[in-house]
Amino acid sequence: MKRRVVVTGLGAVTPIGNTTDEMWASVKTGRCGIDSITLFDASDMKVKIAAEVKNLDIDSRLDKRAAKRMDRFSQFAVIAAREAFVNAGLANDEIDAERFSVIISSGIGGLSTIEKEHFRAIEKGFDRISPFFIPMNIANLAAGHIAIDLGAKGMCSCVVTACAGGTNAIGDAFRHIRDGYAELVIAGGAEAAITPLGIGGFTSMRALCESNQPNRASIPFDAQRSGFVMGEGAGMLLLEEYEHARARGANILGEIVGYGTSCDAYHMTAPCPGGAGAAAAMKYAMEDSKTNPKEIGYINTHGTSTPLNDSIETAAIKSAFGDAAHTVAISSTKSMTGHMLGASGAVEAVITVMAIKNGFLPPTINYLVADPECDLDIIPNKGRACKIKYAMSNSLGFGGHNASLVFRDFD
Repeated sequence: MKRRVVVTGLGAVTPIGNTTDEMWASVKTGRCGIDSITLFDASDMKVKIAAEVKNLDIDSRLDKRAAKRMDRFSQFAVIAAREAFVNAGLANDEIDAERFSVIISSGIGGLSTIEKEHFRAIEKGFDRISPFFIPMNIANLAAGHIAIDLGAKGMCSCVVTACAGGTNAIGDAFRHIRDGYAELVIAGGAEAAITPLGIGGFTSMRALCESNQPNRASIPFDAQRSGFVMGEGAGMLLLEEYEHARARGANILGEIVGYGTSCDAYHMTAPCPGGAGAAAAMKYAMEDSKTNPKEIGYINTHGTSTPLNDSIETAAIKSAFGDAAHTVAISSTKSMTGHMLGASGAVEAVITVMAIKNGFLPPTINYLVADPECDLDIIPNKGRACKIKYAMSNSLGFGGHNASLVFRDFD
């Protein structure tokens, strides 16, 4: 018999709040976290806005010396993981460290460190690069730093599946516990790619919205959508085997019951027409959770605000859900947070758990112009109170990666 897996801790660092509670308060009010770029001078670039993490006092959340040896994405990861750990009511001396694992995604890793050290090398010579250059930029070090910080000696891994990574990390952690390899896993994603190279690279491939109006830039499912808005941050879930959580009297926030993943095997960046791969991931997640489409009350969609993604994801939902596609509520919280790449699915999983727990469905904000190809219930502009039992979170990534999770209210 497979073991049950529950959520006992949540952590978040996002453009709309630097703790889970701050973020959730912003989600409920439909706050937009998009504004002018401040992390570098973007005055000569086409794209001048992004969804930055704001007012995060790193020095008060991390040891100064340790923080200096971490790229921004790793700083976000450790801060969010600590919150999830504390939120779960765990203490290190009560944990079997060898049964405590870490699975964290980052799509790009330490891009700001790469840029900074390359400039230094050009100016002073390549032998003058910081000795911390490699451990600061490699994508797996977010997971490594979390394991060191929390004393987790089980499997420590980094999922790199582009924008599906955070969801894959959580799904892999779910299976890791369910199949008996650990009792505790910190799972999620972290990203900090709001840099000249990051913004310039996505701009050159015409993936980013070039409108510099914050309230009309990340507009998922809107007919005037033209690209995504870069975001940054981290989301973490403390997943725990149910009997282990019960034995220590943990406050259980929700249960993860299904995971589905697939690959389009179609194109480097574009989703396959009709959304067959995304539909397959959703179907697999429902099969795994032993649910049917009519039982899913809400979907947190990938919803990037690109012309192709939103119409194809809509078609995929219709394929996977059949008649129920027109009754299930869906939304894209990227309308508030921007697109956090490898962290997006993790932050959206945190939001999905909070939606079930609090009986409130997040809105798709800044929606104005209907698109006949995106004709589902996208919860436009204002969230709604609604008690649901099951919810799904979707992520789709470059390379054709698709991943879906199903959570349920813990009863």
